Amino acid sequence: MNFTPNIAVSRDCMSSLFRMPRARQEKVLEFIRRFTERPDSPGINFEKIRDARDKKLRSVRIDDAYRGIVLHPETGNTYVLLWVDHHDDAYAWARNRSCSVNPYTGSLQIFEVREERTAAEPAVADAPPLFAGVGDRHLLKMGVPEELLPELRALSTEEELQPFAERLPTEVGDYLTLMHLGTPPEEILRHIELERGAAPVADIDSAVRTDEGRSRFLVVENEEELRSVLNSPLELWRVFLHPSQRRLVERDWSGPVRVLGGAGTGKTVAAVHRACRLARALPPGTDDRVLVTTFTVNLASDLAANLARICPDEALERVEVVNLDRWVYRFLSSRGRTPNYLFDEARRKELWEDAISLAPAETGLSESFFRDEWERIVLGQEISSEEEYLRADRRGRGIPLDERRRRSVWRVLARFRELLAEHGLCEPDDAMREARTIIERGERLPYRSIVVDEAQDLGPSAFRLLRAMVPEGPNDLFIAGDAHQRIYRHAVVLSRCGISVAGRSCKLLVNYRTTEETRRWAASLLEGRRLDDLEGGEDDLNGYRSLLRGQEPLLKGFATFDEEADFLASFLREVESGGERLKDVCLVVRSRALLDRYREALADRGVPLTRLEAEGAEDRDEDGVRTATMHRVKGLEFDRMILAGVCEGVVPPKSWREREDPRMLEELETRERSLLHVAATRARTRVVATWHGESSPLLGIVGREE
Repeated sequence: MNFTPNIAVSRDCMSSLFRMPRARQEKVLEFIRRFTERPDSPGINFEKIRDARDKKLRSVRIDDAYRGIVLHPETGNTYVLLWVDHHDDAYAWARNRSCSVNPYTGSLQIFEVREERTAAEPAVADAPPLFAGVGDRHLLKMGVPEELLPELRALSTEEELQPFAERLPTEVGDYLTLMHLGTPPEEILRHIELERGAAPVADIDSAVRTDEGRSRFLVVENEEELRSVLNSPLELWRVFLHPSQRRLVERDWSGPVRVLGGAGTGKTVAAVHRACRLARALPPGTDDRVLVTTFTVNLASDLAANLARICPDEALERVEVVNLDRWVYRFLSSRGRTPNYLFDEARRKELWEDAISLAPAETGLSESFFRDEWERIVLGQEISSEEEYLRADRRGRGIPLDERRRRSVWRVLARFRELLAEHGLCEPDDAMREARTIIERGERLPYRSIVVDEAQDLGPSAFRLLRAMVPEGPNDLFIAGDAHQRIYRHAVVLSRCGISVAGRSCKLLVNYRTTEETRRWAASLLEGRRLDDLEGGEDDLNGYRSLLRGQEPLLKGFATFDEEADFLASFLREVESGGERLKDVCLVVRSRALLDRYREALADRGVPLTRLEAEGAEDRDEDGVRTATMHRVKGLEFDRMILAGVCEGVVPPKSWREREDPRMLEELETRERSLLHVAATRARTRVVATWHGESSPLLGIVGREE
């Protein structure tokens, strides 16, 4: 018999496999091996499930106690392992399951049909159906199985919708939830038509390989591949991508692509999978590489760890992961030009005080003005002479300067640069410019593609360098970011850095990490603030939704620091007594000095603590509440986030009020709100915000205190 079967394993089955003891997993692997070699072997022991709704389902013997449920196709050669469980539980799972290729989406759908209620029997008396205004054809085109339309029509409350949506394919449940949250069905259908593209397929062999199909099924090419999946950490994100993410990852783009999306929408997951896909596609026998980069050392470490979980060794060897400042340092050092970055804030302040001593008294400009002018205009536009500064575009700066004042200001800025040189110091932006100059003179780099995560925190010099580092062409730059999470740098316009993303921009809208209550609260912190889209336009959070539900954020103010600390210690003891692990809770504050104060107070009250250091990955094996600055937790996630000490004069710092440039002050306050937004959206279940003193800047923004 000349017959080579395709074996696919469903996401649900993978979840059940991960919960099994290793010995059971080995028996499943042995079954798959035997099945792949000879599907007609008597030892496979296919049995019909007598009372199953779907007659294509069969049980297979794993061992004396366990059975697998397999979709046995009427035509084609793809067999799908749907579920593995104890004998009786496996049969119960299969009884009301239906498996079919959806004629509208072209993907294989596995869903449970329940008949205890029909459209004529709403669960809540006199409550209108949730989707009364949406036609059947709209629902079918979204992928709702026709067999489930009567049950869907009977839904009248959000409490009923959530468990119903969980029984559907992920993207279909997403569409229903988004409609319930207010997204017009026409908008969802337009999105589907843009994303889905080609006409649906009609057979199982093809259906498990569509973007929707691959978000639910792993097509096993060989036993080694499945063994590799089972032997790796048990996060399903490594194997199953949401269709919107997979389209970003696997498409061959004609040039740079920009991916926007709110917190928790999976930009980093897409970036990591994209890097792996690009590395696997590199031609053998060359030194071509893929570079993955971001702003901070910690984020680069997280990206490297995640890549190691999904990327085969031979592909991983061709991926370089490093934050951009460190890459520049290594590059220049290898050419005898080791940069000495000015990161010490006390030293920076001394140099500025020296430079500003040259400023004529009549300028009336503060140190903060000169520092902002230096960062935004001189470094941002790579200005190196007085003539260039006199011609510089200062739009967006709230304080106008005529030619005479510009010359006076330039004396200070030029003196600061001289002081840097005298002390052997440099700005990272200047180092990036020097590295770019070397590359543009003909230096060849091995990078065929560059993947950038958290792009909003990189400045113009960084993007000009990145453009020079990789040849222009297909799949050259993959740039993921979100200006709502910008906490380090000013806005950047990619096209002004030589990077054109025209026609190659995508946006992810569904938050899979935080609850809708937390998402809404975090978004309110930025309400009314203008956020850019990395290309000079304006980005917003319209359509950004979370599909999870939970508790509203808890906001608590106290008269004194000790009262706040007492509450936090009591709250954490209550969390632990409720069965939650303290290691899944993180307390963040605005500064390192403040962190020391809260850590001391909580330790005195008997709370076990673990500090997340400035550099290095988090050790998940350590016990205790995680404590960190708000900047440190970017890229991490926890069940609960505590934002402590968000007091007047701390968030934002009191010193920022001294800025005489009103536009700069507004930008800094927006960045501070973004910092709170980032910290809050690290939470999977709930956010707690506390402060002490007479008032908090959060009040009036997020609602009333409990």
